[in-house]
This record gives sequence, C-alpha cells and structure tokens, in this order.
Amino acid sequence: MIDTLSLLRIVEDTTVDGPGFRTSIYAAGCPRRCPGCHNPLSWDINNGTPWSLDAIMERVMDAEFSNVTFTGGDPLAQVEGFTALARRLRRETSKTIWCYTGYLYEEVAASPRLSIILPFIDVLVDGPYVEALRDLSARFVGSSNQRLVDVRERLAAGR
Repeated sequence: MIDTLSLLRIVEDTTVDGPGFRTSIYAAGCPRRCPGCHNPLSWDINNGTPWSLDAIMERVMDAEFSNVTFTGGDPLAQVEGFTALARRLRRETSKTIWCYTGYLYEEVAASPRLSIILPFIDVLVDGPYVEALRDLSARFVGSSNQRLVDVRERLAAGR
C-alpha cells in the first residue's frame, strides 16, 4: 500500500477549488505540461515534499468544516496514493472529494490503473487546460473544455 504522496502544499479553507470551504491538496507531478499552466512548478514530482497519509489526514481533520479537493499538478500521476487517501477519507469522514485531472473522464474510466480512484471521489474536474479556451467567467475550471463530472451519478448509471 502507498502511504506517502509528493505534495507541493496543502491549502485550508479555500473557496476556489470547489463549492464551499475546501482543503486543497496540491499534488506534485503532471505529465501533460499544458501551455499556459498556472502552476508549472507542479510538473516535476521532485518539486514536491513527501507527506505521509497520516500527516495529510491530520491536516484534513483539523479543517473540520472543509471538504477536500485533490489538485496539482495532476493527482492521477500518483493515482495509487491518492486512491489510498480517498479511501481513508471515505472511511473516516463525510467530506466530499473533488479531483482535478488533465485526463478526460472517459480516459480515466477506461484505464484499469486510473479508474481505481473513481469509487472514492464525488466530482472529477476533467480535461487539459487549453489556453485558447481560457474562461475567467467559468466556476472551478480554467478553460471552457473542462467539465465537472458527477462521478457518483455516472457510476450509479453504469457509465
């Protein structure tokens, strides 16, 4: 079992990475390297600091009223570790979990490796950032091609 993640930072009580107050966990590592990315330091997993799942859980539990967002970088670059974290969050809290990724939902669902996280998250914010489609008016996404996918609904419908 993976018990350590490479993180850039954890931001508590943010309102930009999903509805309400959230604890955002910023993953290090992103293979996409989208032009115009707002966080190019996140591309290299070695720019992160190792965090144990226990330490992450402690920070999340300290933010009693906040839900959780996995962002980055791309959390799916460390999908095994983020799945272990999401599994613990499901078991030990009632927090909602959003996950940002450059992959499309359909790509994640079709991948035996990436899809392991799906049963443990509520919303997948999918799609690569496309600078030409930058949309400052859209909530919770950077470009208009990105979607808010209700994972629970899709899985319940067998999609």
